Amino acid sequence: MKQWYLIQFKPNSHRLAERNLTRQGFEVFLPMQDVTRRKAARFVSDLRPLFAGYMFVSADRDAAPWRAINSTLGVSRLVSFDGTPKPMPQELMASLMQRCDEAGKLLPPKTLNAGDLVDVLSGPFATFVATVEEIDAEQRVWLLMEFMGQSTRVHVAADQVQVSK
Repeated sequence: MKQWYLIQFKPNSHRLAERNLTRQGFEVFLPMQDVTRRKAARFVSDLRPLFAGYMFVSADRDAAPWRAINSTLGVSRLVSFDGTPKPMPQELMASLMQRCDEAGKLLPPKTLNAGDLVDVLSGPFATFVATVEEIDAEQRVWLLMEFMGQSTRVHVAADQVQVSK
């Protein structure tokens, strides 16, 4: 069964590492994001890795291709604990891939507005349906939820909710 593992690539070598791992038959996931920075007197937008210095590679644990991954050009090392690579949680990888397009570029978050009906995705209120009351300056979403016949106001992070369909 294939699982996702974290690898560290050499500085500015994400394209080289991705290309060489793909040539060897590994599936690679490198989430990218637009970063705007100031260069001289103008602003420049670049596509940079979401996790600077790291990318994900899918491999079969039973085949144990660790040496092939570690010796790939552009790869610094496979992230291991006690000498053994640990797989990434499937839920984390699925939600990260869901937030990216086919090229791995991070999609902008869907906007929420007061009055929207939302599904809570994670946390103690997972699977509850609530109404957005407001979104504050720190991007916390304040929800109104029905508990035992009473409306209760709670706050969650913006990535914990999605607009109901």
